[in-house]
Amino acid sequence: MGADVLDFIDPALVEKMPPLGSSRKPAGTLLPELAKRWNLPEGVVVSAGGGDNMMGAIGTGNVAPGRVTASLGTSGTIYAYSGKPVIDPAGEIAGFCDSTDAWLPLVCTMNVTVATEAARNLFGWSHAQFEEAVRDATPGADGLLFLPYLQGERTPNLPRGTGVFHGLTMRTMTPAHMARATMEGVTLGLLYGLHRMRTLGIAPTEIRLTGGGGKSAIWRQICADVFGCRVVTLAEAEGAALGAAIQALATVETGKSVNEWSNELVRVNPTDTAVPTYPPDFDYFGAMERQVSLTSALFERGFL
Repeated sequence: MGADVLDFIDPALVEKMPPLGSSRKPAGTLLPELAKRWNLPEGVVVSAGGGDNMMGAIGTGNVAPGRVTASLGTSGTIYAYSGKPVIDPAGEIAGFCDSTDAWLPLVCTMNVTVATEAARNLFGWSHAQFEEAVRDATPGADGLLFLPYLQGERTPNLPRGTGVFHGLTMRTMTPAHMARATMEGVTLGLLYGLHRMRTLGIAPTEIRLTGGGGKSAIWRQICADVFGCRVVTLAEAEGAALGAAIQALATVETGKSVNEWSNELVRVNPTDTAVPTYPPDFDYFGAMERQVSLTSALFERGFL
């Protein structure tokens, strides 16, 4: 099938493609001229490497079913480990291969801390003041819903999308409500992706947070309540860098697999654990469905 696609694009393309290889095997050795330039010995092994999210999966211990990584950075990603391909007929979940010879279903949103930082700057708050404002508002922000498409959006596919506050009243038009709705709104966008993964067979039991948003205790709790899963952070904040180092280690120290090295070397922060509130204070799944419905209605009317 792959050869047919390449041939359709250009019959000469297949000859220009690099050979496919296992993520568990080295790509080769460092070129002698580069070894000399960098003052390294000849014969240095070059691992297969991988993309940032593939390395992030290894560096967050996302190498077994049930573990899911959520990155709360400028943009957001949520991805899981799967022993078999995860194919989304709707095309919302990317069916990537990972760097352990398994698969990495992934969804990406474009607006996470870019939105929370915009709200924080709007009111001239420090990070601590922003978090306190979020705590001051009740879960669900008394019905205030935020569509966080400040710089367009990838999931849902709205490249010209804009942000929307829906449900403004005399009660909800306050800085605290808007802060809470913003933090919840971007998290609900990731919940949509996680829910889509669940419908395709992914069964998360633990969410491993990376990115700047994971430093916030109130955001960790919101994530636990929104995702309905135990949430942890990692001892090593630079998960992708750690993952690359672990894969390189497994390439030369072949007594253990990448997965085994990851399980041994990746550590969670036990003091940062958050578990879902039970009984729940608010129906976040229902809020996610309202976010989807509002997005669809506005898009159909040409407002997004």
